[in-house]
Order: sequence, then structure tokens, then C-alpha cells
Amino acid sequence: MRRGAITRGAVLKAIAEYDELGRDGFLAHYGFKEARSYVLVHEGREYDSKAVAGVAHQWDQGRPLKAHEFSGGKEHAVAWLRRVGFQVKAVKNPDWARDEIILACQLVKENGWKGLDSEDDRVAELSALLQLLPLHPEAERNEKFRNPNGVARKTSDIATRHPAYQGKPTNGGALDVAVLREFLARPEEMTETARLIRQGIATGELQYLAPAEDEEFDDDDSAPEGRLLMRRHRARERNKGLRKKKIASVLQRGGRLACEACGFDFEAVYGDRGAGYIECHHILPLHVAGEGLTKLSDLALICANCHRMIHRHAPWPTPEELRAAIEQKHAADRRAAETLLRPRRAADEHVPNL
Repeated sequence: MRRGAITRGAVLKAIAEYDELGRDGFLAHYGFKEARSYVLVHEGREYDSKAVAGVAHQWDQGRPLKAHEFSGGKEHAVAWLRRVGFQVKAVKNPDWARDEIILACQLVKENGWKGLDSEDDRVAELSALLQLLPLHPEAERNEKFRNPNGVARKTSDIATRHPAYQGKPTNGGALDVAVLREFLARPEEMTETARLIRQGIATGELQYLAPAEDEEFDDDDSAPEGRLLMRRHRARERNKGLRKKKIASVLQRGGRLACEACGFDFEAVYGDRGAGYIECHHILPLHVAGEGLTKLSDLALICANCHRMIHRHAPWPTPEELRAAIEQKHAADRRAAETLLRPRRAADEHVPNL
């Protein structure tokens, strides 16, 4: 039996049954738990989104779906309901991203490493700014998303984790502590990072810079200066005009299109298919690159594998540093091989001639 393809009429029937049985009775009857992430909003009332979608399924497909049968989890039910015209809102706001914490930490720093009150004008300004950051889809935000109360709480989470704070810290996450430590270790760089994020939103450059298809941020440590600056970093790297100019400059000097870290040459391995192909990497750290124009000397030619390794997690090595690491690994492998061969050679030397 096919799953999915629920209709608006089926959802309305499920809502009517929900109203008749009451929330507890409806959830118990069909084996669903209370919604923790999203609720369906209809005529001013809220309903458990996955439960309603699952029960609506029986009117179109012959049987209700159980909670575990939604192949895409909670988002699967949300997509169905929105597709047929229903409003679905988030119950809980998304966790703070590194970019947001950087801006909050900068505010706490400017306040002498003390938390701020929700009535503070600076908190209201930051609240408005955070709501402009293109980090969390509208579907994942509720009416309290990054409001002044939430921003003030985050400043307290950061301030109470400062080494000089003597009291009991408030609730916060590991990322709060990580960003705070970076501010204490690299205050000028982190302050500049916060300035660049603010500037990028004010000019619209970052506000409307969509994430790339291969954007991976399961762990925010993979983007040490934030997702938004990383998007700009990647956009600059993928600028076709700059890449062509960089390649042309290398060829004009009689160079070859080989990876500056490992020496891989696409044409040498793949023939005509690989001719003229190499990726570009922006060498400068994001807080140094800033909003200025990218120069060809800021770019390095790099193969896809080494590019991935550089961006895998912080701190990002330069191509030269990655090349040194590769050479060190090869040298260690050669020493290990020599160690294994030495006893065999010694034994061969003592074999008597027959």
C-alpha cells in the first residue's frame, strides 16, 4: 500500500476526530506521543502534527500510519500538512548557531563580560539582527524566536561561564563555552569576525547568500568563524572568473595544474577529461579576508580531496601545512616499511650458499 498523498479533506476529518476524542484520547487511540517539535494550527487551535497526518492517512490510503512509519521523521509530516495548505509552527526554537553566539559573546565582551537585561536597547538591537540571519528556516521558528528575553538569557549563559565569574553558571551549551574561549584567546580576531557578520547582514551580502548544496555543519566546529562567513568563503572560491584567471596565471608562468598540497594532476591521471580542471582554495582566514576584493595571490590550486581535508575541521591548515603533513606521513610509512624489511634482509644475509 502506498504511503503519503494525504489530502486536505482527510486532514480535516482527522482534526474533527481529534476534537471529538480530545488530545489525550486521540493520541492514546492511535499510539502517538505529544508533539515536541511542530504543531498544526487550525482555526486558532493547535494539534499534534504527526498524529494528525498519520490519522489522515487512513482516509486516503486505507489505514493510519504509526509514528515510526514516517520516513522523514517529524519533517515528513510537516511537509505533507503544508503541501495541502495547513499552517505548521515550531514548538521549540532551534539551538543557537556559532554565528549567533559570536554576536552575543561580542555584546557580553563589550559589557565587561556581564550579562545584559532584556530591557537593554543593545539586547533589542541584537534580537532584531538575529532574526535576519539566514541560518534557521522560518518553519523552525516560533513567535519567541530570538526575542529579547531569549537573547538576554544567552548573554547570561556566556557571562556566567567566564573564568572570572564566581557564582553558579546558568544553563548553556558546549558551543557557548567554545566561543567564549576563542574570544579570550583571540579577542581581536573574534571581534573582527563579529563585525564582518554584522556588516554582511547590513549590506545584504550574507543575508541573501543561500547555503551551498554540499554545506555540512553537523558540528559547528567545522566552520570556525560561522556558517555565514563560510558561505561567502565558498562563494569566492567558486567564482568561475577568479578560478579561470588563477589557472591562466599559473599556465602563463609555465606551471602545471597540480595540487599545491599533494601534487595530484587531474590531466595526468584522467587524460583529456581532467585537462584544465583544478579547484581553488581561498588561503586567507575569513577574518583577514574581510570584505575586500580577492587577489589571485589569495588563491591556491588544490585537488578535491585536499580541499575537503582542509575544510574538514578547525583549525584549517594552509596548503603548505597540509603538504608538510602529507610528507611527514609518507616518511613515517617509509620508516615503518624499513623496520619491517630489516629482519628479513638480515636473515637473507645469513643464508649459507649451497
